Amino acid sequence: MHTRKLGLFTISSLGLGCMNYSMGYGPRPTEEYSHQLLNEALDSGYTFLDTAAMYGMGHSEEQIGKGLSHRRSEFTLASKCGIYKNAEGHTETNGRPEVLYKTCEDSLKRLNTDVIDLYYLHRIDPNIPVEESVGALARLVEQGKIRSVGLSEVSSDSLQRAHNEYPITALQSEYSLWSRTPERKVLDTCRELGVTFVAFSPLGRQFLTGKITDVSTLGDDNFRATIARPRFEPENFAENAKLLIPFAEIAEQVDCTMAQLSLAWLLAKGEDIIPIPGTSNIDHMLENAGAGDIQLSIEIVEQLDQLINDETVKGERYSKALMESIDSERD
Repeated sequence: MHTRKLGLFTISSLGLGCMNYSMGYGPRPTEEYSHQLLNEALDSGYTFLDTAAMYGMGHSEEQIGKGLSHRRSEFTLASKCGIYKNAEGHTETNGRPEVLYKTCEDSLKRLNTDVIDLYYLHRIDPNIPVEESVGALARLVEQGKIRSVGLSEVSSDSLQRAHNEYPITALQSEYSLWSRTPERKVLDTCRELGVTFVAFSPLGRQFLTGKITDVSTLGDDNFRATIARPRFEPENFAENAKLLIPFAEIAEQVDCTMAQLSLAWLLAKGEDIIPIPGTSNIDHMLENAGAGDIQLSIEIVEQLDQLINDETVKGERYSKALMESIDSERD
């Protein structure tokens, strides 16, 4: 796989998102299958793995620790803090330094490693200044427990404030053909500051692969039926699915799958962008890896820009309550 820079690290141009085998999209695969997926990802050229303490409440990190500890030198490891399960068993955002220190210690144990290469603040705690949380992560760097600091789902203003406190290596947010929020301002701010942009959900929660045909069967353990429901509501989904007809034609013209076309579009948007498609399916992981070899013409990129974007897609990317809670650029 081709490589790109992420701060001090040279990594594969595509990373592997490590949430799907733990939560969010139906039943978990077996532990054996998850370990097989992770090892085959490394064998296929992925050298950047992205997880979080909240993914399955530690389950994702545990699988990396159990399945890949013998290959720790072969990949750059990212994880996240700032969202955890409190004493009452509820998930909450908490950016207090003492909570971040505790989360890091727990993650290191689950990951079976001495250091996390990139450690993100998963969400900004509205009750704690971002500078205070980032300052805590800076102290973890000084202690040798993490190597660099990242942020997830933040606005350009918050990124600038955080970067003034301590150099930010990467900012992670949703970015795909049908989720263009980063283009409003935060991508430009990343480039001004030399911050790498890590794109999660680059396949639109599988929509852009063309593999979803029936949204009526999605269960309550599937994000497409809960927090990401608006675009998958039957009426909106039916309208959005019409966009996939010409999209599939372009994929055929380029001689690739729809998933590969979606990832190739993101890769063409800049050398400072790292898509991290997540999956619990080995075949899909291998298919995604092939996107790194696809070079799109300027004309194809522009054609895709005009076909699928915030204006042509029906529905918000998240539920109204969740959209209002995210620190991101507003219209």
